[in-house]
Amino acid sequence: MRNVFKVLQISFTYIGTVVGAGFATGQEILQFFTQYGRNALFTILISTLLFVWLGTKLMVLSHRIQARSYEDVNLTLFGPKVGGYVSLFTLAVIICVNSVMLAGAGSVFAEHLNMHYQTGLLITIFGSYLIINRGMNAILNLNSLVVPTMLVFTCFILWDTLQLPTTTMAFTYISDKPLYSAISSSFLYGAFNLAMAQAVLVPMGASMPNEKVIRAGGWIGGVLIGGMLYAGHIALSAHMPGIIQFEIPMGQIAYGLGFAIQLIYILLIFSEIFTTFIADIYGVTLQIKQRVSIHPKLIVMAIMLFCFLMSQFGFKSLVSILYPLFGLFSFAWLILLVKIKLDDQHPIHPTPPAGDYSHFPLKKTSVKKASEHS
Repeated sequence: MRNVFKVLQISFTYIGTVVGAGFATGQEILQFFTQYGRNALFTILISTLLFVWLGTKLMVLSHRIQARSYEDVNLTLFGPKVGGYVSLFTLAVIICVNSVMLAGAGSVFAEHLNMHYQTGLLITIFGSYLIINRGMNAILNLNSLVVPTMLVFTCFILWDTLQLPTTTMAFTYISDKPLYSAISSSFLYGAFNLAMAQAVLVPMGASMPNEKVIRAGGWIGGVLIGGMLYAGHIALSAHMPGIIQFEIPMGQIAYGLGFAIQLIYILLIFSEIFTTFIADIYGVTLQIKQRVSIHPKLIVMAIMLFCFLMSQFGFKSLVSILYPLFGLFSFAWLILLVKIKLDDQHPIHPTPPAGDYSHFPLKKTSVKKASEHS
């Protein structure tokens, strides 16, 4: 029973990390899938397979090298020299994506709760700071509450959509965009979300008791992410093209479920954004702590201040510009994750850094201690 609980914690935290601002609000699904019409039914399957296969592989790799943060994984994938630079770039990317998460939270407050955008940002920052200081267990427990509720309400959204005469739009709508563009979009989506989720998946995989638990949690989480993608795509397709104009399209669709259900769903969207935001900042803080001797609370406050300033550009504009750009970088990372072999006969060990790291802008610490602890 203890292992079953761990499996559910892994799967729910996996879902909660991927289902962030863009996913929960519907903007990601519109940008990467729904705009391609019925081709999305095939491309969502591609992304789902990536989540099941490579998300699990990432956690297993982290468990075997007992990674302290995603930097240890990048050192293993890219080597000690290039891996250091990749980690720095990943750090910048994840912090920028956190800005998108924060902007999404502000949009939820402004568009659906009749509160000021800035008020939403400040409430999110304050609540996140309290949870992050409680560590990984608090993040796991929070996702264990939010994600199951989100799954249930996603089913409500799908059920309501199936009653509409436009339900078949997901299967009949023909986009003028080429098939190769839709396929590449699905790979970029999977690569981007996995690269961003490593901030949480890596420390979570390293902290789990065994690989069987990790594999079961990864497979369940990946499949459920795919199911939520299909549900969101079907719902959004039924309301095309008018749904494109909204910052929070899934929230708009929830109007059809009645006021009480709509309000709960809006709060759930915020909760999903919130859980991803705190998980990513937690992972980034671990990575920065490996490089500098600064108290973690100061690191968290500095990251949040940067995210607050970036979020002033608005949610929709940040999603449409930053996500495809970062997806290209993530694709190279994904290829290396695919290529690395997890041989049970010859377990992977951490790649120790070599050479002089004085040229890095931040102080580098060795990952050799990770293998000693394991």
